[in-house]
Order: sequence, then structure tokens, then C-alpha cells
Amino acid sequence: MANEGALPEHNAAAPASGADDRRDDRAALALAAANMGEFEYDSERNEVLVSARMAAITGLPAGLLKDGREAIYGCIHVDDRERVRTLMAKDLAELGRYELRYRMVRPDNGRVRWMYSAAAGDPPGQRPFKRLIGVVQDITERRADDELRASMVAELDHRVKNVLASVQSMALQSARKTASLDVFLKTFAGRLEAMASAHTLLTATRWRGAEIGNIAAAELGGLAPGQAHWQGPEIVLNPRATNALTLALHELATNAVKYGSLSTEGGRVDVSWAPVVGGGFELVWQERGGPPVIVPQKRGFGCTLLERVTGRELGGSAVLEFRPAGVRALFRADASALASAPSAATPTQQADPATTIEPALALGQVQASSGVEAADDIRGVRVLVVEDSVLLAIELESGLTEAGADVVGVAATLEEAQAMLALDFDVAVLDANLNGESVTPVAAALAARRAPFIFATGYRDADITTEAFEAPVVRKPYNVHQIAAALVQAMNAAKTSRAANAN
Repeated sequence: MANEGALPEHNAAAPASGADDRRDDRAALALAAANMGEFEYDSERNEVLVSARMAAITGLPAGLLKDGREAIYGCIHVDDRERVRTLMAKDLAELGRYELRYRMVRPDNGRVRWMYSAAAGDPPGQRPFKRLIGVVQDITERRADDELRASMVAELDHRVKNVLASVQSMALQSARKTASLDVFLKTFAGRLEAMASAHTLLTATRWRGAEIGNIAAAELGGLAPGQAHWQGPEIVLNPRATNALTLALHELATNAVKYGSLSTEGGRVDVSWAPVVGGGFELVWQERGGPPVIVPQKRGFGCTLLERVTGRELGGSAVLEFRPAGVRALFRADASALASAPSAATPTQQADPATTIEPALALGQVQASSGVEAADDIRGVRVLVVEDSVLLAIELESGLTEAGADVVGVAATLEEAQAMLALDFDVAVLDANLNGESVTPVAAALAARRAPFIFATGYRDADITTEAFEAPVVRKPYNVHQIAAALVQAMNAAKTSRAANAN
């Protein structure tokens, strides 16, 4: 009677079999949901059992494959094959399982796909394994998304560093040409707000570009209601041109409020723009009704921004005229300054000042990253500067000149840099990326003639090809001491190399 409540043995086994069936059904459903296909590999017979799901994913025939090892390895991309062999053998020996990602060429259509494969030895703990039980999954789209994400992060990192470098250069240039701390703080803060305004406009379109009407509204909308007017067709600028035009309009507006037509109630500012033949546009700033204009005896950094930076960043020109009746500025831009229209509709006529976009950029203290502690003596050294940001190039030219170097040329494009290789210089500073073009051809030409050079870049090592050259790399944002020390390092290395080759 002690066993009165016990179930017969065969009855106890029956539910277990049903549970196993349900587990198999759930496993099959999970594999299908994850878009995975399963396989079994018999090492003693060298046979692979390919499931229907795996066949659909890989293009292999379903069922039992003789010469299974060769059938599987034969589909792996030739560039990944040896790596897969090595890692699989290592992980199976050490861990009893493996996880791999590799390219395969589908045998049914020849397409290259990225695959994820994982398997474990059966029975566990046995060496060598009699069987491998595993799954495969097509991860081509996921891999593409990961690569795109990594590329976007790298580009964001590059842009942030370039922005910080531009802010640093603008601060130094503003300080050089400002007589007092109070004036510096006000002018620099205004320029920083203009940069923030440009970034706010670009963020709204996910950095596809900004429309000229919105740029004008952001800079003029809240200054003098009724005294500033802007009009023109919808023209969308790329991020680089957006920053340049925003800073230019800020400088002109600030000057108009302090000294020009917006300093009196009867004054007026008219801004108009129109496309030109061949692409690009012209924009005219005209002041009227203000105090008589006096030509400044000393050119400040605002004039430098307008005359040297804006035109170059727009791919065209900038002309600033101090006419007695009012300041006039003419900006010409070529087609390279334009971008495709943002997806969201953007107004092109005068905006309500209440909708003017407020700047939102906080500047923290930035520590330049470099192993160089102090600048070496570069007095008399002839330097070629290749830098696509005109603002950074101006600061670098000023800093190197103050340190005693002779800047023989400044190039902003790959074409200009290649043309300036004919100049007589001792060492070059190369921005790794020139408005989307790699500086590699210039670096290769310098390396071929054993001329010293350094890279100045906001990209990480993985994002540029500097590792192909034995040249120092200085990260943005940088200062002139870091650049000078790197220049001396490059020149000393070139001198040592020449001496070794002579012996």
C-alpha cells in the first residue's frame, strides 16, 4: 500500500515524450522567428545534414551533403576561409563551441552574403567531437546597418572636433584683434551664438542643409523689427556654406547695430539673393538711412571673416564696400555650396521675429589631446599649410608666423595642394580630409620625394589612411605648440633617414 499512489512506469514516460515534442516545436518556432537555419555535422562520416531553413538562407541544397566539410568551406568567401578554419578549430578545442561571422558566396545565385554561425560539440566535453549541432543566420542587412552607424559616429566625431577647432581659432583670432577683455567677451559670445544658430538649423534637417531664408531670419529677425528685410527664392546650402553665411550675416548685423543703419530708427537693411547661371547664387547686403559710413583705418577679425573666410567657404568670393550711404557686401557662391532641399518644408520669405531660432550651444573647456608638451623652435622654417577650413588655416598661419616660421602657401582643396607642391618649402601640414576628398595623393607625392610632413586631423586612426605613412599625427583641436613640435619631429626624422641612406 505504500506505493498505492505511484504511476505505472510506462504511464510516467508518456507525458515526457509529449513534453519533448512540444520543446521541439518551440525550438523550431524560435529558429523560424530568428530567421535561423539549423544543421548537424557528422565528423566521422564527414556529412552535413542541412535543414530546409538553412537551405533557404544559404542557397545550399537541403538534406544530407556528402563531403560536408568541403561543401561548407567551398561556399565561404576566399578572403575569409582561412580565418574561419583557424578560429573554428581553436574555439572548438578550447571551448567546445564557436561563434563566427564571415562572408559566403551563395552557390545558387553567386551573391555574397554575411553569415553568423554558431555551433557546439555533441556530446559536450568530448574531444574530438563526433557531431556538431549548430545554426546559421543571414546578417547582411544588420552588418550594413552597423557599418553605417560606425561611419556616422566617426563623421560626427570628426565634425565635433572640427567645430571645437573652429571655435578655438575664432577665439584666438578675436583676442588678437580686440583691445579689451569686455569687448572680446561680447564679440566672441556673439560669434559663438551665430555658430550655435547655424547648428540648430542644420540639426533640424539632420545636417542635410539649411535654407538661406531661415539663415537670414535667425540672424536678423530679432534685431530691429521693421528695419531689416530679406527675400529670395528657396536655395538650400550645405552645412559648410551654412556656417559660413551665418557667421557673415552675424558680423554684418552686429556692425550695423553698433555703427551702421540699424543704429538709428530710420535706417534699413535689405538682403536679397538669386541663383546664377551654372549653379550657385549671389547674395547682396545693402544698408541705407544710417550715419555716414567711414572707412575703418584698421581691419578687425570681422573684416577678415567676411573677406577671407566667407567667400572661400562658399566656393566663390566676398566683396565688402564701405560706401558713404551705407555698407554693401556682395557674396558669390558656386554650385558646391548648395545642397538638396531638406525633407521638411522651409519658409523662404521674411519670418516672424518670434519664430527666430534661438542659439543653444554651451562651450566647455577643451583640452587638446597630444603627447607634445611644448613647441620646438621653427624660426625660419618654410611651411606649406593644407587645410580646408579657412578659419583654421588663418589661425594656423598666424600662429606659425608668430612662432617665426615662413608660411609659403595655404591650400584649401586637393587641386590647390597638388599645384603648391611645386613651391619651395621645408615641411607641410596636411589636413587628412579636404572637403570630402582624401589628402592621400599629396601625402604620397611628398613621401615619394622624402619630403617631411605631418597630418592634422579630427578623424581617428581607423577612419583615415595616415598609418600608410611615417608621419606625425596631431589631433584637432590643436594649438601651434603641438603643430610646431610635430613639424620639428617630422623634419628630424627625414634628416635621420637621409643620413642613413647616404651611408
